[in-house]
Amino acid sequence: MLRHEFQPGRLIAGTALVAAAVVYGGDAGGAWETPWFVVIPLVVGGLCLAGGVGAVTGLVRRRRGRPAPEGTDTADHARTTGG
Repeated sequence: MLRHEFQPGRLIAGTALVAAAVVYGGDAGGAWETPWFVVIPLVVGGLCLAGGVGAVTGLVRRRRGRPAPEGTDTADHARTTGG
């Protein structure tokens, strides 16, 4: 039994931030030389992608009639699902 819902947007955001940490970690460890501005597109792009995926996931879940995740407006959820 799952303890929580799978949230792909959070997975993508975490992956992007871990990738940024690996890039800076390799630079700090002397494995390679990384300019300071390289991580900005990685983090911003990953967070934008995660936001888009999260929005699409929310729309798909509402359309299928699944319960909304905690923290969402229950009145809006009841109006869209008829409950």
